Amino acid sequence: MSYLGLFFYVDIVYNTIGGFVDRYKEIERSIIKKYRKKIWSKFIRAVQTYNLIEENDRIMVCISGGKDSFLLAKCIEELMRHGKFYFEAKYVVMDPGYSDKHRQNIVEMAKILNLNIELFTSDIFRSVDNMQVDSPCYMCARMRRGALYNKAKELGCNKIALGHHFNDVIETTLLNIFYGSEVKTMLPKLHSDNFPGLELIRPLYLVCEEDIIAWMQSNNLKFINCACKFTEDINKNSGKREEVKMLIKNMKKINPNVDVNIFKALDNINLEAVIGYKKGKIKYSFLDDYDKK
Repeated sequence: MSYLGLFFYVDIVYNTIGGFVDRYKEIERSIIKKYRKKIWSKFIRAVQTYNLIEENDRIMVCISGGKDSFLLAKCIEELMRHGKFYFEAKYVVMDPGYSDKHRQNIVEMAKILNLNIELFTSDIFRSVDNMQVDSPCYMCARMRRGALYNKAKELGCNKIALGHHFNDVIETTLLNIFYGSEVKTMLPKLHSDNFPGLELIRPLYLVCEEDIIAWMQSNNLKFINCACKFTEDINKNSGKREEVKMLIKNMKKINPNVDVNIFKALDNINLEAVIGYKKGKIKYSFLDDYDKK
């Protein structure tokens, strides 16, 4: 190879490696700079408001391969690096039976984002498929949650972080009202009933999905959308969650703050103006003390 050819070869290698390094740094920088108000500040507010991450925590960050969980991982990594107290984080990917294409995509995105992930496999998709149950999504979710709790216990973690965001919260609330006949939402954190000492947290609780999408697109990132073998070949517009998502979108055309109002209502329940409520296994009625006033 001539000196000129060698020069160009070294220059190409240098720019490729340098560009790769610069890219993940630019992605990290975009979270705390360009999207500071819409992502980073809301992430920090949720962590502080709901006491989601505390000193000496050992957190297992669950990465599904989608935009939400990867953003969550980068936010937690940034907080761990520059936060005011010490805590640990493990970035874990559970493969319940993904296709080779989806699995490779997750691995490649982890490299681009400079995330050190631990990937472990399970046969949940196959197990659920063999069960032939009426609600495969419900059964799959339960089995995946159990597998993640077991992994967290194995790693010695006291918390599991999931990538649910603001829109997941209000959509879940409406789903429970429309189809579950109860006012119930997705909490920012909750203790595990079956795994003592383990707590589930949702640090993206206040971050809007549209801002996550904007962050993804501005950094030209391509995450997997749905890797579930039961739904990837089905028209996604037919799901109940999609129906609720479209309902909120249409309502926002009339009232731009409708999603925020739904969220605030969950933190502003007037027990003196509801027919009944329950706590644990005990149900209360407005008639219980109606005549005592």
